[in-house]
Amino acid sequence: MTTRDAGTAPPAHPQILSGAPVVAMACLAAGCGEPPAEPNGPADSARGSRAATCCPIVELRQYTLHPGQRDVLIELFDREFIETQEATGMTVIGQFRDLGDANRFVWFRGFRDMSSRSTALQAFYGGPVWKAHRAAANATMIDSDNVLLLHPARPGSGFALAARTRSPRGASAERGDIVTATVAPIAPADVGLVDFVEREVVPVLAETGAPVEATFVTDSSPNTFPALPVREGEHVLVWLSRFPDRTAHDRHVAALAASPRWREVSRTLQHRLTAPPQSLVLSPTPRSLW
Repeated sequence: MTTRDAGTAPPAHPQILSGAPVVAMACLAAGCGEPPAEPNGPADSARGSRAATCCPIVELRQYTLHPGQRDVLIELFDREFIETQEATGMTVIGQFRDLGDANRFVWFRGFRDMSSRSTALQAFYGGPVWKAHRAAANATMIDSDNVLLLHPARPGSGFALAARTRSPRGASAERGDIVTATVAPIAPADVGLVDFVEREVVPVLAETGAPVEATFVTDSSPNTFPALPVREGEHVLVWLSRFPDRTAHDRHVAALAASPRWREVSRTLQHRLTAPPQSLVLSPTPRSLW
């Protein structure tokens, strides 16, 4: 969420979580329940779904932090940077601890469109709250440029927030639910990939307990706020699932790994990605909305 002085370090490469291929590919399949809109450009129909879901434009932001600084940043963020960002017109969707990396902080924020994104970011980063706390926030970070610009893959596949309530300022109770987010690099021309996943993979996931709650693809619009870099020239599918607790998540992973049907289809799936997927297992902070 930061803007730094000119000369920001280059974007970090996303860390690929280690593990057996079947586990990594389980994360891929979990998010591809329906065909995405064209991954190489804007999706007008997906952006028209704001009435049902948030938001037409979404940033997935992954920060690499100095050791021992994640809780410092989370306390500052939850106290100072939620309502003040939303006052400018953006939506702070969710913020998370990465359970696979003690020095990674992950969060999502959403916008109505690229024009309002520019306006909102200028208002926040030029405003008094960021100016008062940016030094403390930036001091926790090694890198804040690992950012994907996304839009919903299909109408209704964004974040459903209408029934969700944010905890008040000062809330500290830890949540037990687990969110998984998967970033799968794809070839834009492989339009049949999602058809394959829907036909062959999604039924196995349904049997093993991995519901998908949101799915996104790369938005290729020009970055309307260049002070905050985004990863350009990449094409990805990103999807998210939620589990009531870590036990439910682990049970799903074990069931999928034991599935003979999954072992068969995952071999084909692996060959159709342009790189291994990044798999994030996330714990929401006390004030995360999603």
